[in-house]
Amino acid sequence: MSYSQPQPPPRHAQRPSQRTQRPPDQSQRAFTQASISTSSTAPSYRSQPQGSIPMPMPTRVVHAPTRQASQQHQAQQQHQQQQQQQQMPPSSRYQQPPLQTSQHPSPRSAYSGSERSLPYAAPAAEHPLHNPNALPERRQDAYRQQEQPYSAPRMYAPPPPPAPSGFLGGPLQFAGHPPMPMGNGPDPFTRKRTVRKIPLTPQGNLVLDIPVSERVLNNGKFRDEEEFTHMRYTAVVCAADDFSSKGYSLRQQDYGRSTELFIVMTMYNENDELFCKSMNAVMKNIAHLCTRSRSKVWGNEGWKKVVVCIVSDGRTKVNRRVLDVLGLMGVYQDGVMKDHVNEKPVTAHLFEYTTQVAVDAHLTMKGYEKGYVPVQILFCLKEKNAKKINSHRWFFNAFGPLLRPNICMLLDVGTKPQETALYHLWKAFDRNPSVGGACGEIYAELGTGCSNLLNPIVAAQNFEYKMSNILDKPLESVCGYISVLPGAFSAYRYVALQGKPLMQYFKGETMHGGASVSTANMYLAEDRILCFELVTKREQAWLLKYVKSAKAETDVPDSVPEFISQRRRWLNGSFFAGVHALQHWYHIFRSGHNPARKMILLVEFIYNAIMTLFNWFGLSFFYLTFFFLANTNTMASSTDGTPNPPPDPALSPFGASSQGIFEVLRPIYIAAVVTCFISAMGNRPQGSRWIYIGCMILFAAIMGIMLFYCGWDVYQSLPKKDEWDSIHSVSQLIKQRPALKDIVLSLASTYGLYIIASCLYFEPWHMITSFVQYLFLMPSFMNILMIYAFSNLHDVSWGTKGDNSNASDLGAVTSSKAKDGTHMVSVEVPTERTDINASYDKFLANLREPRTKEKQKRDVKTKQEDSFKQYRTNLLLSWMFSNALVIIILTNEKMQKILYTSFGKSGTNGQDDGQFNPFLRFTFYSVMAISAFRFIGCVLYLVTRATCG
Repeated sequence: MSYSQPQPPPRHAQRPSQRTQRPPDQSQRAFTQASISTSSTAPSYRSQPQGSIPMPMPTRVVHAPTRQASQQHQAQQQHQQQQQQQQMPPSSRYQQPPLQTSQHPSPRSAYSGSERSLPYAAPAAEHPLHNPNALPERRQDAYRQQEQPYSAPRMYAPPPPPAPSGFLGGPLQFAGHPPMPMGNGPDPFTRKRTVRKIPLTPQGNLVLDIPVSERVLNNGKFRDEEEFTHMRYTAVVCAADDFSSKGYSLRQQDYGRSTELFIVMTMYNENDELFCKSMNAVMKNIAHLCTRSRSKVWGNEGWKKVVVCIVSDGRTKVNRRVLDVLGLMGVYQDGVMKDHVNEKPVTAHLFEYTTQVAVDAHLTMKGYEKGYVPVQILFCLKEKNAKKINSHRWFFNAFGPLLRPNICMLLDVGTKPQETALYHLWKAFDRNPSVGGACGEIYAELGTGCSNLLNPIVAAQNFEYKMSNILDKPLESVCGYISVLPGAFSAYRYVALQGKPLMQYFKGETMHGGASVSTANMYLAEDRILCFELVTKREQAWLLKYVKSAKAETDVPDSVPEFISQRRRWLNGSFFAGVHALQHWYHIFRSGHNPARKMILLVEFIYNAIMTLFNWFGLSFFYLTFFFLANTNTMASSTDGTPNPPPDPALSPFGASSQGIFEVLRPIYIAAVVTCFISAMGNRPQGSRWIYIGCMILFAAIMGIMLFYCGWDVYQSLPKKDEWDSIHSVSQLIKQRPALKDIVLSLASTYGLYIIASCLYFEPWHMITSFVQYLFLMPSFMNILMIYAFSNLHDVSWGTKGDNSNASDLGAVTSSKAKDGTHMVSVEVPTERTDINASYDKFLANLREPRTKEKQKRDVKTKQEDSFKQYRTNLLLSWMFSNALVIIILTNEKMQKILYTSFGKSGTNGQDDGQFNPFLRFTFYSVMAISAFRFIGCVLYLVTRATCG
C-alpha cells in the first residue's frame, strides 16, 4: 500500500466545524487503523448539510508511479509504527467551505457528534498523514505536491459518464449475470470498503446515511438536498408493532411534512418486469398529482405529500433483479445490511430515499425530462418470509403511526394503475368524508393487440372481471357495502381503520394454523373481514365505494394449474368470510348508520344469503339443468308409471338417436365429476394438469349441447306456418306458449342483460372478444373450481416454506487435498479396543431392558392437521350429499309425480302442456330476479355517479 500521494479529505466526507467538540471520555480516544475488507460495497461517506470538519485521511490513496516495491514496503512499516506511537492534534489544513445546506435540517441534528450514526466517526487522534511534519523527509515533498483540490470519492474511481441513449447504452449490463448473493457476499462489482466504528442512536438503533451514486444524481433535477444525495438505511430489530415505541423515525416525519397519500406495494418474488410496470405507473400517477395546480391539496410540490412504501416478504425470497432496479433508482445499495445489532436479530431492513429516476419495464431509465417528479420511497425488506398480511402490518402498524396519512392505498406488484387512477381514487375520499374505503376497476392484462385473449383461460377471466365491475361492484357501492375491496388495488381512510377493523384484520396473521378450519379459511380472505368490520364499526357510519374511473391492469393466471390454485384460496376464503358476515348480520344495527342505510344494508345481506345458497347447490343445479334440457323429449314413461309413446323423431333434436345420445352423455358427465373429486383429493393441479384440461374440454362440450337444447326448445315453441295467422300479438303468443316465455325471459335476463349493461357503461368489447370463451368455461368454474376448493379446505397455507435448515448436532468434516491428489477428511472414530467393546456392551445393556409400552401420541401439529382434514371430509360429504339429494328428489319419477301434483299438473310426463317443468321454471325465474336486481343496482350507480360525481 503506497502513501506517496496522500489525498485531502473529499468534500462530501467533511463535517461541520461546530461538531468538533466531543465529550471528554471520547476526545481521548486513540485512533485505530481502519482495516480493509474485500467484501461487497460498504456504507460510503455522508456529507453534512451544516458544514465541514476535518476527517481522517483514507487508508488507501493514489499510488505514485515512480515508487519502487521496496520503498513501498518500508513506508508502510514506518506508517504503522508512527500510528502506534503518535497522537496528533486535529488538523484543519484542508478545510473547505461548508456544503450548501438543505431547507430541512438533518433529522438527527440534535444528536451530539458522537451520537450520530454515520459510516464512521471522526477520531480524536489524528492520522499521521494529516500532518506532513510527522512524515519522513522524502515523503513531505510528495505530500506538498498533492496540495490541490480533489473531489473524487475515496477508494472509488469515478464512473464514466452516462451513455447517450437508454441506460448504460442499451440493456442493463447486470441483466446477463447470474443472481448475485445479497448482503456482504462476493460480488463481481465489489469495491474494497473501510471498516469503521459507528455510534448508534441514543435509542441504540443502527441508522446510516449513505451517499448515492453520482449517476443517480446526474439524472435528477435536485442535487443538493440530503434526501436526494443520501440514502438512509435502518436496521430494525423489533416487531412491526413496536417500531415507533423503540425510537425509530422516518424522513417524512423528520422533515415535518404532512402525508396525504401513503401507498404500499407488496411483493414476494415477482420479477423485475412486473415491479417496473407497477412502480413506473405509480410514479406517473404522482407526476399527475403535481399537475393539479388548481387543487388545494396538490400542486407543483404535491410529491412531498406522497410516500411510497415497498414491502418485500423475505430477504432470501426477493428477486435479485428487483434489487438491481432499486439500486438504479438509488433506493438500495449492496453491502449495507446487517443481520444483528448488539446481538439482536434484525427483523427488517429499511431503506429511505427520494428518487428522481424511473425505470420502465424495458429497463429504460427516465427522469424529470420525461415529466417525472421526485418520489419518496420506503423500501422495507423483511428478513423472513411471513406472508402478505404481515407486510401490511409493517405498513399500517409500523410506519402509519409515524406518518399519520390521510389515505392509505394498497397495491400489489404486477398491478398497473392508469395514469390518473390514484387521483380518482383519492378524490372519492375528498368528495365524501363518509367514505372509509374504495376500490377501482381491475381488468385483465390483454397484451399487445389483445393477444392474450387467444388463451381461453385469460379471455374467460377478462369477461368475469368486466361483468363484476359492471353489475356487482356498482350494486354493492349503491348499498354502501362492498363485500371485498381487492388488496391488489384499493384504498382506505387511515382514521377509519383504527381500532377493531385493523385488530380483526391482523388476526389472520396467526389464524392460518388456528384451532378452527372455518376461521383459518375465513382469513384467507382477510380483506373481506376488514370491509365487514369497517362498515359495521360501532357507532360509526363508514361507507365503501366503487370508483369506476380509477382503473388498473393486472396479470391473471394463464395456465390451468395456476388458475385452479389461485381460485382455491379465493373461493374458500370468500365462502367462509361470507358466512361469517351473514352470521353477524345484526352488527349493522350497532353501527352509526341512519335507519334508511341500515335497511339498505339489510337488503344487501339478504341478497348475499341467497347467492351463497345458490353457490352451495350450484353443482346439482347445473346437472339438473342439463338433465331436464336433454331429457325433455326422451322420457320413456310418465310420472304415473304408464309408458309414454315413442318420441316423434321430428320433434327430437337428434331424431331417433336423441335417447341414445342422452344415455351416453349422462354417465360421461357423472364420470367427469367423479374424476374431479378424485384428482382434487391430495393432488396438486400441477400434477393433474392434463386431467383437468380434459375435464374442461368435456364440460365445454356439455355446455354446447345444453345451449343447443335451449335453442331447440325455443324453435319447437314457436308457432308453425299455419298457426301464425291465429296469433295477433306477442302477449297472445306468450300466453299460448308458456315454455317459450320461460326460456326467452331467462336467456334475455342473463345474456341480454350483459349486452345492455355493457352498452350503458360504454364497454361492449368484452362481449365480442370474451363472451363465448366464458360461456363454454362456465361449467368448469362451477364444477372443477368448487370441487377442488372444497376438497382442499385443510390447506390454509399461503405458500410459505417451512424450516429448511440442517441440523448440526453430528458435527462436520472438511476435506483437504493430499500430495497424490486425493481428498482427505479428518473424522473422529473409536480406535481403542476397550472403547469398541464398551460400545458393544452398551448395546447389550440397552437390549436387556424390558420393552416399554409406549402409548402412541400425536404431536400438536399432527393433531391439528388431522382435525383440519376431518373437518374437510365432513364438509365435503355434506356438500356432496346435499347436492345429490336434490338430484335424487327431482329426477325420481315418484317424487316428480308428487311435485307436479302439488303444482296442479298432470298428464303426459306430469305436464298439462307437455313442456312444464317446475325445476326449470324455478331456475329461470330465479336467474331473472337476481339479474334484475343487479341491473337496477348498476343503473342506480350510473345515476348517482352522474349527479353526485
